[in-house]
Amino acid sequence: MDCVFCREEGGVVLWQDDAMRVVLVDEHDYPGLCRVIWNAHIAEFSDLPAAERDRLMRTVYAVERAQRSVMQPVKVNLASLGNQVPHVHWHVIPRFSNDPHFPQPIWAPRQRSVSEALLSARRAQATLLGEAVRREIPGALA
Repeated sequence: MDCVFCREEGGVVLWQDDAMRVVLVDEHDYPGLCRVIWNAHIAEFSDLPAAERDRLMRTVYAVERAQRSVMQPVKVNLASLGNQVPHVHWHVIPRFSNDPHFPQPIWAPRQRSVSEALLSARRAQATLLGEAVRREIPGALA
């Protein structure tokens, strides 16, 4: 199978262990968007044993806490779709009332434009996510 998450990291690695990795995705309109990617190629979340599903979700929650702490979004969206990439992964998406699609999902039609200055400021905040993620995960996995 030709799977992008088996071939590539999927973004800038902020944290990883033998089971999974947290990556910061280069998504122009969504600085701070992260993915939590299971390392082994598994298509469906329910194919993971219960303990591994729990561990993965605790990592997703830790990334959400890191985003809330660093970026202070009005909402965080969690999504596990996998229609285009059938490899277990979660999107952790900081949302702002003035982002391009709010209040719709980020895959919906654009609602507004966002200035490059604002996106640049959010990108600067996102550079702090690596440290925040590494701080949050050990407690989440304990």
